[in-house]
Amino acid sequence: MNKSTSSRWSVIGLALLLGVFSTLGPFTIDMYLPAFPEIAKDFGTNASLVQFSLTACLLGLGIGQLIVGPLSDAYGRRRPLLIAMIGYVVFSLACAYSPNIGMLIAFRFAQGFAASAGIVISRAMARDLYSGHELTKFFSMLLLVGNLGPLVAPIAGSGVLTFSTWPGVFVSLAILGVFLYVMTQFRLKETNPPERRVSPNFKEQLRNYGMLLRDRKFVGYMLAQGIMTAGVFAYVAGTPFIYQNIYGVTPAVFSILFASNGVSLIIGSQIVGRMSHRISEQKLLLVGLWLALISSIVVVGVTIVEGPLFALVAPLFVFVCSIGITSTASFPLAMESQAKNAGSAAALLGLIPFVLGALVAPVVGIAGEDTAVPLGITLMATSLVALGTYFLLVKKAE
Repeated sequence: MNKSTSSRWSVIGLALLLGVFSTLGPFTIDMYLPAFPEIAKDFGTNASLVQFSLTACLLGLGIGQLIVGPLSDAYGRRRPLLIAMIGYVVFSLACAYSPNIGMLIAFRFAQGFAASAGIVISRAMARDLYSGHELTKFFSMLLLVGNLGPLVAPIAGSGVLTFSTWPGVFVSLAILGVFLYVMTQFRLKETNPPERRVSPNFKEQLRNYGMLLRDRKFVGYMLAQGIMTAGVFAYVAGTPFIYQNIYGVTPAVFSILFASNGVSLIIGSQIVGRMSHRISEQKLLLVGLWLALISSIVVVGVTIVEGPLFALVAPLFVFVCSIGITSTASFPLAMESQAKNAGSAAALLGLIPFVLGALVAPVVGIAGEDTAVPLGITLMATSLVALGTYFLLVKKAE
């Protein structure tokens, strides 16, 4: 094996490893989705409260990144990741043995907080090592693995439910946490050496965040990505009830339908990775934003006329594909000038989608479990706002 081939395989190996860490978020969010109706029945509660456990997890994932990102800038990437994986195992088991819906909601927040380290640190490590088009290509490889999470997680959750009840899903997540701790301890090298680390001073970290938030283009890319991803979380919160209660599909069929959108995420991210040398990331981002708006308008129409299942699944597939495009294109654009504060920048990029997603997720159930119209309206609204944000902040800053 020659040197260039060996180097290529080492890059692929690193992308696979970091991609596994980035799947922790999707697995934490998605694996228990097929169990939503079972959880509601077991605790004697309604759909909105079960969906609020998802909201709590999203808040934990977002706030956790805001804290873990700067810590990894100050103390290196490995140490915070090791501590977080221990916490993830503990809180996953706590979710499994929650005595009521209130405790489940609280432990889901803590579980999401711990899982955030896998997302933010894997992305910061990518920026430690690459920049420009090379960062785009590497990030698309990382997402190729990371986007398998939404594809595999609900199927895995449905598989667990065939021989166990819903707590078994969280025990399985605890086992995943143990595996990732071992991978961190023995396979992951430090990419943020001491000479590149920033001061752990809290005031300086706040100044770093202030500097990032004053960068108009960074904020534009951050908000465009975040608002679009919030639409996906609306989809995540709404489809378990829409597919199973309105269309009457089984948990196994729901898992297959949900997993198909993991394929669409992969398609979207790989389009950007393969086309970035010929078409600028900015143009690809704009294509993704327009594609989201068009497909979401179709979703609204289908939900209003109560169209058949396939008529709803198809535009949702396209919508999620547009998220793969916008996420992959916006990340390198936002991170390009943030080498020194990669952890803080990655934290903000990770925070906004989860905070907005946490706000949006309960909205899709606001009209009850017998209509999908709120989902369509939510997707269209997020697409419109994301597109408007891009033109208002990014284009005006050029």
